[in-house]
Amino acid sequence: MPAEQHCRDQHGVNSRRIEHTLGRTSPDRRGRHVTGKDQRHRHGIHAISKTSPSRSPGNDLMRRLIRSALFVPASKARAIEKAAHVGADLLILDLEDAVGPDEKAEAREAVEAAMRSWDASGSVRAVRINALDSEWGAADMRAAARADAIVLPKVEQVGDLHAARSALSSHGSSIPIWAMIETPRALLALNAISSAVGTGLAGLIAGTNDLCKELRCSSEHDRLALIPHLVNMVGAARARDLYVLDGVYNHFRDPKGFRAEAEQGRALGFDGKSLIHPGQVDLAHLYFGPTARDLEHAAKIVAAFASPENAGKGVISLDGDMVERLHLEAARALLSTASENDS
Repeated sequence: MPAEQHCRDQHGVNSRRIEHTLGRTSPDRRGRHVTGKDQRHRHGIHAISKTSPSRSPGNDLMRRLIRSALFVPASKARAIEKAAHVGADLLILDLEDAVGPDEKAEAREAVEAAMRSWDASGSVRAVRINALDSEWGAADMRAAARADAIVLPKVEQVGDLHAARSALSSHGSSIPIWAMIETPRALLALNAISSAVGTGLAGLIAGTNDLCKELRCSSEHDRLALIPHLVNMVGAARARDLYVLDGVYNHFRDPKGFRAEAEQGRALGFDGKSLIHPGQVDLAHLYFGPTARDLEHAAKIVAAFASPENAGKGVISLDGDMVERLHLEAARALLSTASENDS
């Protein structure tokens, strides 16, 4: 059974992306024309000028699911072409770790073509640039300014986000920023970094490979050494209503190991997982998407509160559990997101 079909069968929902539409038309993945003021609005991410200083860029629109974030080497034309059809929620064209020093300039030239080839994919199209203070950073930022989002590596302080926003603004771009958390300094500055939503910060991504290297710890034993830091990252993101994505699983031919790590990441509170191989996309959707049981339970909560005998109640009993109105809000959000994602 294909992985995509397995995902639908297990969860009772199709794993298509949410489309938020305003303004001009452009084709979606199924060849239909959707309206969109620009590509950022089409992908459910709005411009920094639309956001409140204390809120993240996704709050005022229907939040889409970001279960999968696939890193794609900018130096590999075949990988870029294939990525357009794998159905990842977030595609990240990688100019940093996946590209050697001698390939940086040539890889940067592939950005515009990659963004065009991914335009009808239904995915959020992002570019991971090299650090702004590197010899490649400024040119990377200029090339990436027309993507849907920027992924900023090794963010260690609020100043890194302000510098990125200033650089994007100089190119007339208001796209959101995703911050990679990859160093001990970043861990110490998590509260300040996650609070910098006025810079257009949309989410945090755990750079677990670099974290293990810098912390001199191991990713073995169910990532025991990393769990406190991963939990802190989730807490910092939730405090500011940011997305937060788990790190990559390196053994792409090991679906059993991927499942264990993905289920751990979901249990810790991550929205989704960053990926290094197209074959991991459907698995990420399976383990991070809502299950049929989740949707059924949400529907029961909504129906129970809609019942006349529960009108005006703040807490009700449902299947032996006490359910509050905060659970009702969560249930409605889950059903709405699933409905949009399946349309």
